[in-house]
Amino acid sequence: MQEKKLCEGQELICINVDKVYDWIVKEMSFDVTPIGAIAFTPTVPAGTSFAGAIVTCEVTPDPTTPVVILGRENRVFCIDGENVVLQQLNIRKNFVVRLIVTLPNGLVFTSVLPTAAVNPTLLISRCEQITLCAPEGTDVSITFTDIDCFVCSPGTLSTPPTGGTPTSGTITFTGLTIAVTTCQSIQSTFPVTVEFLADFCEPREELPTACPAPLRPKQCHAIFPDDGHGNCCH
Repeated sequence: MQEKKLCEGQELICINVDKVYDWIVKEMSFDVTPIGAIAFTPTVPAGTSFAGAIVTCEVTPDPTTPVVILGRENRVFCIDGENVVLQQLNIRKNFVVRLIVTLPNGLVFTSVLPTAAVNPTLLISRCEQITLCAPEGTDVSITFTDIDCFVCSPGTLSTPPTGGTPTSGTITFTGLTIAVTTCQSIQSTFPVTVEFLADFCEPREELPTACPAPLRPKQCHAIFPDDGHGNCCH
């Protein structure tokens, strides 16, 4: 290792960091059409009228497994006249959708958080292929810088009769279409140890004590000190 000359107050420091192999920002949009009976809270009474109801939605990454790398394959690309080996990644992204139904009288129904047994159609997965410099061994992380949805078409809403099928207390949507848009930051990284020359940090100076000067009542300069006005008396 070549010896490096250090200036006073400097030190060679080694730290562990993640080296970024590649980084892209990409937009992804898709439509969702949930089907079947969807459970809501509070329980929806049978025969509820949905005339004038407003349907909105919320979407978040699946908190358990937001992203799954299904595989990566080396591909040769010609970039600026030079053959470069990059990786084509097959990625599955998982999302959770919640529906909110607001009736004209102000009553609000919110869909129960989906599971494999309850509201499974609100567990959404979408796959895509991404080309990165992400050789085997690197980690691929996806951060959603923005994620949003809106109800493109609410379709029609209905509840089953008491004791009917599907399960009472649910809402069945016909023709519901939800549009989802995501902005995603995708990086391939690998932990490395780096060395650099750094200056020692010095503590800042202490702030001066902000003690106010003693307060004195305002003086009546017009009458005191005596400027000779009292000398007129004989």
